[in-house]
Amino acid sequence: MDFAIPEMVTKELEQFKGFLRTHLEPHLATWYKKEAIPRELFQSMGQDGWLGFSQENGHIVEQSALRQTILQENLAKISPGVAVAVLVQNSLGMVPLFLFGSEKQKQNHLPSAVRGETLLCLGNTEHKAGSDVANVRMQAENVEGGWVLNGTKAYVTNGAISDLALVTAISDPEAARNRRLSMFLVDLSSPGVSRKKLNKRVWIPSDLTRLQFNNVFVPDENLVGQRGKGLQQVLATFTHSRIPISGLTLGTAVGAFEAGLDRAKKREIFGQKIADFQAKSFEIADFFTRIEAARLLVLKAGWTKDQGKDFRMEASMAKYLTVEIARGVGLWAADLFGAASVMQDHPVHKFPLDAWASSLGEGTQDVQKLIIFREIMKR
Repeated sequence: MDFAIPEMVTKELEQFKGFLRTHLEPHLATWYKKEAIPRELFQSMGQDGWLGFSQENGHIVEQSALRQTILQENLAKISPGVAVAVLVQNSLGMVPLFLFGSEKQKQNHLPSAVRGETLLCLGNTEHKAGSDVANVRMQAENVEGGWVLNGTKAYVTNGAISDLALVTAISDPEAARNRRLSMFLVDLSSPGVSRKKLNKRVWIPSDLTRLQFNNVFVPDENLVGQRGKGLQQVLATFTHSRIPISGLTLGTAVGAFEAGLDRAKKREIFGQKIADFQAKSFEIADFFTRIEAARLLVLKAGWTKDQGKDFRMEASMAKYLTVEIARGVGLWAADLFGAASVMQDHPVHKFPLDAWASSLGEGTQDVQKLIIFREIMKR
């Protein structure tokens, strides 16, 4: 059993770190202040091949899940908020289009999305439909030539900056609960679409936006996948996305741990460094070990997907464990900085909040435990 990261991924990681030093780190303070990520970042990432897909011999192909997870970790330890915006473009935008879109939809939109020129988001969550995905209330009325959408998507990451949204809505209200939803590709510049950016305090500088659809016409050709299969398609999308969000959450834990460790090595209290107190040294050892254990599980999830095997259980276990660890490490690191950590501009301030956000994306901790339990019983 080989635990080594492939040499090519290691080389690409060093290139990615160089990209982040040039295109991300010098601008973060400004982006955090404005609470916005410029479209130019996605374009730069697309030009250098960091958006999860590649164009090879005229075809769009998904890059290795292992590679994407490692890149997400290294991006998130600097800025979980930027990492989640990239994740949405890749895993909640391009992945469902790649998995379920028609050839025409893929040809029209995926190449420009891979280049970071067209930005995508997923509109699924509503005020009464979160973990219970099938409880979506947004309506899609079948009319001549297409569909008319009415309703609201409550919390859409990248909703303020995206060009297109993949949206779930009730297309067959009389059908069974698991066959009444369909997925649509909606041009967000269409008449009847309105956006309201929400005042969130997690995953800054990415946006969280409410999307309102008032008699929005969507042509038949923008139905994504099969009519009545929207629930299955969005759940499959979340299963795929749990691997990169696990990498993102791992990076959140690593960023917090590195900040806390640096503080413990430098700050003196009662005449000695914090790290020299046995209680704190044991905490450092414990968190480092748990982070490493989580990393192995995350990498296993990525490897399992790359092998073409069923990765549902591995993805949920990775998501569950990384959230547990990121929560603990985030609060631990903030405690080491004392009162300074409550200042929004302080570098450690974001980690506890962003770990909390990770617990909600792609299913709560209870949802992950439910999936894990079901997979145990199957096996």
